Amino acid sequence: MNPATALATVVVDELLRCGMTEVVLAPGSRSAPLALALHAAEQAGRVRMHVRIDERSAAFLALGMAKRSARPVALLCSSGTAAANFHPAVVEAHESGVPLILITADRPPELRDTGANQSIDQLKLFGTAARWSCEIGVPENRPGMVAYWRSLISRAWGLAQAPEPGPVHLNAAFREPLVPDGDDTWCEPLDGDVTGAWTKIRAATPGSVLHVPPTRRGVLVVGDGASNVKRYVAAASMAGWPVLAEPNGNARYGDHALSSHHFLLGVPEFVERHRPEVVVTLGKPGLSRPLLSLLRRAEEHIVLSPGLARWPDPVRSATQVAQDVEIPVVSGDDAWLRSWRAADLAAAAAVDAVLDAIPEVTEPRLARDLVAGLPGGSLLFAAASMPIRDLDQVMRPRRGIRIMANRGASGIDGLVSTAIGAALAHSGRAYALLGDLSFLHDQNGLIIGPADRRPDLALVVVNNQGGGIFSLLPQAALRGPFERVFGTPHQVDLEAVAAAHGVPYRLLESAADLPKAIAGEGLRIVEARTDREANAALHAEMRNAAHLAVREYLAG
Repeated sequence: MNPATALATVVVDELLRCGMTEVVLAPGSRSAPLALALHAAEQAGRVRMHVRIDERSAAFLALGMAKRSARPVALLCSSGTAAANFHPAVVEAHESGVPLILITADRPPELRDTGANQSIDQLKLFGTAARWSCEIGVPENRPGMVAYWRSLISRAWGLAQAPEPGPVHLNAAFREPLVPDGDDTWCEPLDGDVTGAWTKIRAATPGSVLHVPPTRRGVLVVGDGASNVKRYVAAASMAGWPVLAEPNGNARYGDHALSSHHFLLGVPEFVERHRPEVVVTLGKPGLSRPLLSLLRRAEEHIVLSPGLARWPDPVRSATQVAQDVEIPVVSGDDAWLRSWRAADLAAAAAVDAVLDAIPEVTEPRLARDLVAGLPGGSLLFAAASMPIRDLDQVMRPRRGIRIMANRGASGIDGLVSTAIGAALAHSGRAYALLGDLSFLHDQNGLIIGPADRRPDLALVVVNNQGGGIFSLLPQAALRGPFERVFGTPHQVDLEAVAAAHGVPYRLLESAADLPKAIAGEGLRIVEARTDREANAALHAEMRNAAHLAVREYLAG
């Protein structure tokens, strides 16, 4: 057996012993040993392999699967710029805490810096975005290699998960021959431990519990990537605290969850009368500037973080960071919670009145109605620009769905592929709400080979002919250069794009047609055409109506 085949056989087998069930492969020549080992494992029913021709798309596919399943997904490619194209998804996985096992094939060291084709410096290619990087080394036919390879893979598997999940990178240099030579002999047995992984990785024991001082005037904030959500939402409810949950925090349910805190916290009079004594945050908030301002002004800001090496504190207001927090039950007057809820209901009713008065398709109403109408058990993946912000402002509390978004770096890169990956890992119906630029940026994600699984996923694409989010930012005042460098109109026919990929397409004609438009099975595209300037005006009208309703409530 040649060394390349031996290394690839052991690497794939050890990943399977560690618990890998999903792997994404972007084919190439130098990665042939790994590809063939994966194909053999797939044929034996040991793993589900997903093949993509675009490395960037492959990486975001793996990201979506790993984020939804909370389990490491292996991602493999050839050498050169193939590996470099993983980088955007690696950055997102690093910032979002998503476990990925990146294995990049490489030329052997003697070909580096010689001008050899497809040979670049891949050592620590992903820099600080990888939790851990390692050069496996060129495989050699000598005793001790199997133990080294297996311990390395099980170490990578463990480091990708605990104490803080994220991407790890293994660089595997192969000399030719790259395909099996028909000889099965090796200097030592290739088998591993029949009981599982070569090295068992166990999470560290959590630290001591931080006890929050008893108070009614507390607030629970839940952002992206939050863990133990149900436990802390229940504790906040028992303490009489309002829950300010971003949609992808998956805590916007129940009587204590608010839906209009973005608008409430934009009214100075409300903020002055509702200063919390303590704020506890789960996950990473960051969709709403008014919410971040609340954190900045908090007297006591406790950040819950599974690991104490990195914790989310975007406005640097954390007074304490803990792995576990005990929120005490407080009996007595519930005026604090009642006031938050009454103002929230007033603001939400005012926003709904604005949205319901317009029969045409609008972006906020589309977001509101989509999330409200999804069947129980559904997954909704939202783009990191306007769609997730629209949901944050207009989504009403509900149970029974899962909302995801790439929030680590907030980019539009790879969103079609991430949504497809999440849908493949989800056990129910799946939907995505994307902008046109997000969709077009990753339309290669629609390329799915005939032997690969296809998701049950409706891609709802808001087409406002460009970068709609910039119409709500100060850049919109720069009328001269705005369209050229921010609006970026494209004039792409989305129906033609769908046809090119053989994906069913439907145009959403009116707001009331949404349930019919998203109905169906399999991968499909629903286009919703809107106008950027009209959308900016509608957001201003929503804000003004909500602020007026809150002030009227305060005047009482």
